[in-house]
Amino acid sequence: MSEERLMKLLLSPHVSEKSTRIADKNRQFVFKVVPDATKPEIKQAVELMFKVEVEGVQVVNVAGKRKRFGRMAGRRPDWKKAYVRLKPGHDIDFVGGQ
Repeated sequence: MSEERLMKLLLSPHVSEKSTRIADKNRQFVFKVVPDATKPEIKQAVELMFKVEVEGVQVVNVAGKRKRFGRMAGRRPDWKKAYVRLKPGHDIDFVGGQ
């Protein structure tokens, strides 16, 4: 896989109460990824970008919610998120503190 593809694979970290709890308890981090990403690609992308070792990857397809704007019915887009578990001794610091 090309390094350019791997750099575009991870869209953003997904920060929520659940993802923070999972990060503290299980060394898992949650990322929003492109819809056609595969587990091996996600693993390589995280290892390349954050210089850590990945133990495993779980992927979830999230269905977009239906929303109403007055009379107009709309729908948010579907997206994909990846739960990335790191090997013991590795950590990702998004804040950048010491």
